[in-house]
Amino acid sequence: MSIGKAYLTAVRGRFNQLKDLGDRAVAQLDGQDIHYVPGPESNSIAVIVRHLSGNMISRWTDFLTTDGEKPDRNRDGEFETVSVTKAELQEISEAGWKLLFGALDSLEEEDLLKKILIRGEPHTVIEAMERHLSHVAFHIGQIVYIAKMLKGENWEMLSIPKGQSEAYRTKTPGQ
Repeated sequence: MSIGKAYLTAVRGRFNQLKDLGDRAVAQLDGQDIHYVPGPESNSIAVIVRHLSGNMISRWTDFLTTDGEKPDRNRDGEFETVSVTKAELQEISEAGWKLLFGALDSLEEEDLLKKILIRGEPHTVIEAMERHLSHVAFHIGQIVYIAKMLKGENWEMLSIPKGQSEAYRTKTPGQ
């Protein structure tokens, strides 16, 4: 496998992991939890998910041919508090992820060094993907943190539980 194809596979894998992490965190919450706001300058999970989806739709629509900040995007509106159900929030989320994965799947290794624009600033495709990957990771971390705080002792771990690192490290593959 070429380096370019390996890179595209790795990036898709990282986005898949982040999506799964966010999905599993939100799945533990009820409809009221997704609207909890930790503080006056904070956002609810519903707002964060709406922002992530809006950002994905803007960035990944016509990824190679148009500026990643679309003129019809209402970024400020993404941060307004809107009442949505968990099912509606899932649909909003999936719309963004679908565009992201579709665009990733359409890329070829020769696209990686092409120049694209985000807010008028040139980026290679690699730079744009890395920029978006870090943006998504930042917000998924917020979602997980808020969800974990809300669930408290009822939180179901999404990774290796505290105190079990050694057991995980020495675990035999396949067990």
